[in-house]
Amino acid sequence: MVLALTVCGIVVALVVLGLFVFGLRRRLIQRSGGTFDCSLRWDLPEKPDPNGKGWSYGVARYNGDRIEWYRVFSYAYRPRRILERSAIEVVGRRVPDGEEELALLSDAVILTCLHRGTRLELAMSEDALTGFLAWLEAAPPGQRVNVA
Repeated sequence: MVLALTVCGIVVALVVLGLFVFGLRRRLIQRSGGTFDCSLRWDLPEKPDPNGKGWSYGVARYNGDRIEWYRVFSYAYRPRRILERSAIEVVGRRVPDGEEELALLSDAVILTCLHRGTRLELAMSEDALTGFLAWLEAAPPGQRVNVA
């Protein structure tokens, strides 16, 4: 009986510690400001899956001339993807269709982009989209920027 209570206590303590570290990571990512909720679908074929599969929920952070994208459900402190402003080309914009509406946050807008030859989609709120496109257009003189 004592052994079972000890094991249960250790499991509960580990779960609480894991949740604390998870929350601390999110705070550290957001500490420098310039973050927004952004789902990502990476390396898309020409005809993406209409079932809404492949989306990863994350947080994106502006950092100079790049965007650092972090998975929400991860303990890693390093960004999962880094998108350079000079390499992002906006191809199109659309609203979620079918089951994508269930996979993404409500009122999300999907931006289809090319980054160094890789097709990707970013899903974000209308406000975050406005900020993202303004950030792209604010590129230094001489940088090629394509905003659809």
